[in-house]
Amino acid sequence: MTIATTERAVRRAADVPSWRPFRVTVARVQQLTPCFLRITFTGGDLDEFGHDGPDQRIKIYLPAPGRGLPDFAGADWYAQYRSMDPEIRGYVRTYTIRAVRPAQREVDVDFALHGDAGPASAWAVRAAVGDEVALVGPNRLFGADCQGHEWNPPVDVRDVLIAGDETAVPAVSGILERLRGTLAPGARLQVFLEVPDDGDVLPLIAPDQAEVTWLSRRRPDGTVAANGELLVDAVCAAEFGRGARAAALDVSAVDTVDIDLEVLWEVAATAGSSAYAWIAGEAGAVKTIRRHLVRERGIDKGAVSFMGYWRTGRAEN
Repeated sequence: MTIATTERAVRRAADVPSWRPFRVTVARVQQLTPCFLRITFTGGDLDEFGHDGPDQRIKIYLPAPGRGLPDFAGADWYAQYRSMDPEIRGYVRTYTIRAVRPAQREVDVDFALHGDAGPASAWAVRAAVGDEVALVGPNRLFGADCQGHEWNPPVDVRDVLIAGDETAVPAVSGILERLRGTLAPGARLQVFLEVPDDGDVLPLIAPDQAEVTWLSRRRPDGTVAANGELLVDAVCAAEFGRGARAAALDVSAVDTVDIDLEVLWEVAATAGSSAYAWIAGEAGAVKTIRRHLVRERGIDKGAVSFMGYWRTGRAEN
């Protein structure tokens, strides 16, 4: 191979973005429960759509009502989006992939519905076959891990805790499927999922040792618990990490994060711990759970991945 040929190959590789927009249409809409709606998207180039982790995040661009889909191109799609006139600009929201079928050129996204409280939920409840949106996600042609996923337990983990609200259920569903057949014999896996109602419990494909607890905010007497309340209580009562190496008292910056202004997000550096926790959902609840695990229970802060997917009273920018 000549030097010139090698240089051309390097330039080509540099020109391939790790993430890119995919123009897609709605192929199917399936109501899973009152809360969960699955939308299957199809597009001519979705065979190039990547999927590097079970909790793979993507961005969805939803056109403003009465507006068409912009012709986003390349890695600078966000700059194009920001430069649009706010009066006609649509909305960008973050979701987790539920399934990717490259051969069929299909991607499934499960939406946690909350009526017309936000543009994504409002769009989803009215979605119809043929509607156009843009998915911004991993580019399979990049040839390496495109990032945008956080699940990363130690290979020899013995004690796993997963906790999330309805916004995390699609990611947790994918994680549990990935875990089948991979946990060491005797490893413990506890899963806590908070949803609006008992009718929102979904069938899960999970390892045999998984202890899955669904928490319904709607109580038998008709009253409704606050978002995150049941999740915090369940994790604080759980037996988790009792045999893990105790950590020094943590005074990291997470305790000073203003979750009304900043994103609460940190990925575990899992080396050296037999315990691993993955926590996602409403930022206030996530912060409380993380503080309990690290400061009160002594779990190594490097063994806890926590993601504030949303914040009560605050819209995603």
